Amino acid sequence: MTPAKHLIRRPIRVTAAALVAGALTFTAACSGSAASDKGGSSSNGPIKIGLTVPLTGVYASIGPDLQNGFQTYLDMHGGKLGGRKVETVVADEGDGPATSVPSVTRLIKQEKVMAVVGLTNAATVAANVQLVSDNKVPMIGAVGRPGEIKDPRYVWHTSYLSEEPGVAAAPYIKETVPGPVYAIGPDYQGGWDQLRGFTETFAKAGGKLANPDGKTKFTPFPATTNFQPYFNEIKNSGAKAVYTFYAGTAAVNFVKQYKQSDVKDIPLYAAGFLTEGAVLAPEGEAAKGVLTSLNYTPDLDIPANRAFVAAYQAKFNALPTMMSMTAFDAAAVLDKAIAAAGDKVTPETINAAISKVGKIDSPRGAWEFNPATHAPVQKWYLREVKQDGSTLSNVMVRELGTLG
Repeated sequence: MTPAKHLIRRPIRVTAAALVAGALTFTAACSGSAASDKGGSSSNGPIKIGLTVPLTGVYASIGPDLQNGFQTYLDMHGGKLGGRKVETVVADEGDGPATSVPSVTRLIKQEKVMAVVGLTNAATVAANVQLVSDNKVPMIGAVGRPGEIKDPRYVWHTSYLSEEPGVAAAPYIKETVPGPVYAIGPDYQGGWDQLRGFTETFAKAGGKLANPDGKTKFTPFPATTNFQPYFNEIKNSGAKAVYTFYAGTAAVNFVKQYKQSDVKDIPLYAAGFLTEGAVLAPEGEAAKGVLTSLNYTPDLDIPANRAFVAAYQAKFNALPTMMSMTAFDAAAVLDKAIAAAGDKVTPETINAAISKVGKIDSPRGAWEFNPATHAPVQKWYLREVKQDGSTLSNVMVRELGTLG
């Protein structure tokens, strides 16, 4: 993939408080019960949507972003999806399958939801694929997912394939960095996918890893809190840059310790989660100059994003994040699909309609599902953490290209 030419835009200048942190429990502004069984709901009654997000664990800071993004769409559409009032039932994803599988099971079996939205890491997605397929309930993931899912019939994503941040960034890094790059990330499914996307694409472009064995250094997850031993190895490797993926509290620890280490002057590149959302405020000055690859930045100057940012800021006094945007888009997908399902709304009719929703007019720019992977075909952006007014922000540097 050849990086796109530099894109010049006039950024939106906004002032925002620190990003919302902590869990927000809500139901949409409606009352009444959802469908009593999978036979479907009546044409005028409310419907239930399950929202599975991390309320506990290392990724708990992401939960509010997802909930707030989904709620923003509901607020902008009168609390309705497809003309139907919505009741949102929130469940805890936690750190992985041990928490997420019981949560999704409860949403499907007890709450009788019409769809499950959320799921932030690839391991939890993979663990729930069989569950949603067996019960024929669509799952719309809003963050990471495995690159390969054998049975994707009921699995959709408004975010990306987990390897794509690295795939998008690798050609640019090869062109820009005059030497080998050290690759490091967490030792679990999401980390494997994220770093594989970078290392394989980087190698195809002719790049070399600085890692002594030529392989990514994987750190124990979620146990690793002290990264200093790894920084010592980076220092001795001769690396001219570092590429990584961490999120949540691990991202905060990595960025702050990196800035205090002997490798602080080595350029740091990452998948966007290293500086995205609620982690940026605690990272503070240590995050300045970090370059990340992601499919969204709130300063995109397009009508759909201006409307989204304005509505989000008005309610939450914060800039939306990529997670806010993908949850917003999950609601947009359901809005179109439920409307298309007509009088007989069931999980199966919604799932069938999702395959035909076509282009989504998104804050990230228009995108559509790849019919094979059920993930977006979309643009990718290089962002840099800079001071933007009174706050730090991930400011777009350039387009990296289109993937999907």
